Amino acid sequence: MRLPPAIVGHTEEVLREILRFTGPADGTLSRYFREHPRLGGRERGVIAEAIYGLLRNKSVFTSFSESGYGSPMRRLTLLGLADAAGVDALGGLSDDEIAWLERVMLIDRSHLPVAMKSNMPDWLWQKLVGKYGELEALQLAESLNTPAALDLRVNTLKGNRDEVVSVLAQAPIVAEPTPYSSTGLRVIKKPSIQNLPLFKDGTIEVQDEGSQLLAQLLGAKRGEMVADFCAGAGGKTLALGAFMRNTGRLYAFDISEKRLARLKPRLARSGLSNVHPVLIAHERDAKVKRLAGKLDRVLVDAPCSGLGTLRRNPDVKWRQTQAGVVELNVKQAAILDSAARLVKAGGRLVYATCSVLDEENDDIVQAFLLAHPDFKLVPASQVLSEQKITLEMGDYLKLLPHRHQTDGFFAAIMQRDSLVAAVAAAPLDE
Repeated sequence: MRLPPAIVGHTEEVLREILRFTGPADGTLSRYFREHPRLGGRERGVIAEAIYGLLRNKSVFTSFSESGYGSPMRRLTLLGLADAAGVDALGGLSDDEIAWLERVMLIDRSHLPVAMKSNMPDWLWQKLVGKYGELEALQLAESLNTPAALDLRVNTLKGNRDEVVSVLAQAPIVAEPTPYSSTGLRVIKKPSIQNLPLFKDGTIEVQDEGSQLLAQLLGAKRGEMVADFCAGAGGKTLALGAFMRNTGRLYAFDISEKRLARLKPRLARSGLSNVHPVLIAHERDAKVKRLAGKLDRVLVDAPCSGLGTLRRNPDVKWRQTQAGVVELNVKQAAILDSAARLVKAGGRLVYATCSVLDEENDDIVQAFLLAHPDFKLVPASQVLSEQKITLEMGDYLKLLPHRHQTDGFFAAIMQRDSLVAAVAAAPLDE
């Protein structure tokens, strides 16, 4: 069944706006669909798939679009639609356009230059090659350019994993346990789950397995005082609350009122009553200052480049820049420094990002430890063993999609030395 000819115009229009890279692609797409309510479900699906395919394979498709007919933006649009739906599904094309698309779709991409096949901006590709070597860098790039599976976290306050698998099977939705997270499920296809009773009652949440592991590394226990320092929409906050068995006190700090507002309905579904969302103006807010040296555990999922999430957000690699990463490094160091002041003697601090860049990960942690002798690194391998997670790691948790089938995540676990913690827990500056 052919798609209506108008779909080419719609795709070209929204693509032109997205390629300005002034904001996230998913937000631009959502707004466009709201403004064009007559687009049917099939049309929306094809447009979205074409757009995301173009963002994932932009280097290759830009090269292919140098030939063909019509404007460069139309050629790029046609390549995305043909890749998403097939040439035969596109209506309203000229004979020349059809012939050109059929030729291009037959090109063996394995023979293209390696840098082009990576579909990464040059600065990022060079960093990956420098760290992993060309062969593994390409494997990593290709995995980052492959759509992610749908991972779910089972809310253990409301059900267990085996029960959820059985209930999902009646939908019918096939899900299997994730290999590392004890609360995770990986859905074989990508069904819509928003209308499922399990989702509506808070028994399941959408969360990548890697993100689930970050929450487990904190090791939050019953009755403790814990903070999720950069809580955002609260995915890890909810996981931490469940690990605490809805006891103790769990602060969800964030500087964005909008993000915290997105936590509220999720929190209501979860059944948690130990979570306290707190809007702060900055990392040295007086609301933070009052808790200096009092918390058992603090998770810092720091603002970062997001380059580990390209499977879900392929536009990030084209929107991010080297200069932007440098600016983030300053913010990351400041946030980690402030969050560390909350940790009491003997308490645990976890610094995490969804980045694959050393300058956002290892480098930030090493600089922090050098400046804070009251903290020591706890090897990730030790904590993973304590949590009975069968992952081979060294000092840090480093998850990569081509190795672990998760998003790219980094985490460092640190403990405050009780001997000098009292000195370092000096009040925050106003």
